[in-house]
Amino acid sequence: MTGTETPVSAPPVYTSAEFPPPASGRILLTNRVLVRISGAGTDKFLQGQLSQNLDDVKTGASPRAAGATPKGRAYCLTRLVRDGDDVLMTLSSELADPIMTHLRKYMMLFRGTSMTAQPGWTIIGLLGDDAASSLTEDGLNSLVSPGDTLALDPGFLIRAENTAEGLSRFELWQPDAGDLVLDSIPVKTLADWQASEIAAGVAMLSTATSESYVPQMLNWQHLGGVHFKKGCYTGQEVIARMHFLGQLKKSLFRFHISKADSVPTPGTPIIAGERSVGEVVNAVGFNDGSCQLLAVVRHDAANGKLVAKGQPDAPLQLQPLPYSVTEREDGTIADT
Repeated sequence: MTGTETPVSAPPVYTSAEFPPPASGRILLTNRVLVRISGAGTDKFLQGQLSQNLDDVKTGASPRAAGATPKGRAYCLTRLVRDGDDVLMTLSSELADPIMTHLRKYMMLFRGTSMTAQPGWTIIGLLGDDAASSLTEDGLNSLVSPGDTLALDPGFLIRAENTAEGLSRFELWQPDAGDLVLDSIPVKTLADWQASEIAAGVAMLSTATSESYVPQMLNWQHLGGVHFKKGCYTGQEVIARMHFLGQLKKSLFRFHISKADSVPTPGTPIIAGERSVGEVVNAVGFNDGSCQLLAVVRHDAANGKLVAKGQPDAPLQLQPLPYSVTEREDGTIADT
């Protein structure tokens, strides 16, 4: 694949997730692709486009980041991994083509810098400690916090956020030629990983939700994905103003539906009474007929009676997230 070509991927199809969620498993994340940015201008290019400080993308640390429009609306949610002088980033397969096309418009200013999809790499989601422990000599002592990263031979093992219920999660970024053996770990479905992402409060954008939200509306700052002290980048003025002036009026909540007529699609309105107070970002159905979802909802409506549009008899039940969203709890602004 040349530097001007991009991967073409259809939106993933999710089956039902297991309920209760599995305590151990490995999942091939076919809804994600890896991209490599290389060349002398790599860090300057990404520093001007993403919400993360590239100085913090280093050996052992792989933080999240967002790419935003000049109006501060997120079109890309990603994680960055340092690979020598290069940076690897993960993209939604559904949005990879438009994201890469957009970023290449800015890359033209950085001669000798390239961005290429990595079809020879795979991303594997790991549920529970068993699989991750089998890949490390010192157990998980070096993988304590989300984003902690261990270089393997070959690939990278990255600690992801735990679910609200305490299930540990990891990502294995691995070249296809890698011979890391996980045969003892049960294979689970993409829906099981999506359920764990929802339980961990980690949003994923789609065609329906791209450019709909400022990163803070997706709780991205509480996942370490927004650095409020770095220099200018596209969308920074809007993102910083919302943060420092305390203007966040809606953000990401997790909900449960006991008996869902169907799984709400991204962008489905969340209804309180007769008015829309938010939208579904991600949702997954379980094999017991229930459903869980992440939705951006107005803070002043989140504790009321809510339903997804088209399902008036299936009330949304508010569920915990594994992190605090201080802006809606006590008005405190974390200066990070």
